[in-house]
Amino acid sequence: MAINTPERIALFIDGANLYSAVKGLDFDIDYGKLRDHFAAQGRLIRAYYYTAIFERDDYSALRPLIDWLDFNGYHVISKPAKEVTDREGRRRVKGNMDIEIAVDMLRMAGHLDHMVLFSGDGDFRALVQAVQDKGVKVTVISTRKTSPPMLGEELRRQADVVIDLADMEDAVGRRARPANNFHDNEDD
Repeated sequence: MAINTPERIALFIDGANLYSAVKGLDFDIDYGKLRDHFAAQGRLIRAYYYTAIFERDDYSALRPLIDWLDFNGYHVISKPAKEVTDREGRRRVKGNMDIEIAVDMLRMAGHLDHMVLFSGDGDFRALVQAVQDKGVKVTVISTRKTSPPMLGEELRRQADVVIDLADMEDAVGRRARPANNFHDNEDD
């Protein structure tokens, strides 16, 4: 008699990459719905959210989201964003979380059956292959429906499953709100 146990799943969300993708698709993520959607697919072991925070005067615009995620089942991994000046004198913000995502995915590979990576960054191709070599199925969620596409071709080819974020809007999204609240009740 076979015992049918649910798949052990973890989410790895590249916050900056996901933000850019949904901004291009003109909707927002409902992180409660997102968590619940994947919890219904199997046994959700972890939901990681990675972001760099640019803090000025002890406040970041990301703080309310991070606090909500922290209190609602997500493990938030953050680090301070750094402002640097390049050789041409342009100011740039650095806050790449790729190493943190890679370390956590490799560390968790022996404890999971399925990893869901929310990023289209082609640099993750070798990482996806490494966890697949450990027997873990990898689903990549990003989009090709923005201009330019957010999903790197090499990552798309390596993933076991690719889901276009645009196709998940009904399951995990909510329409982006206008900048002012005057338009919130137009349909009422």
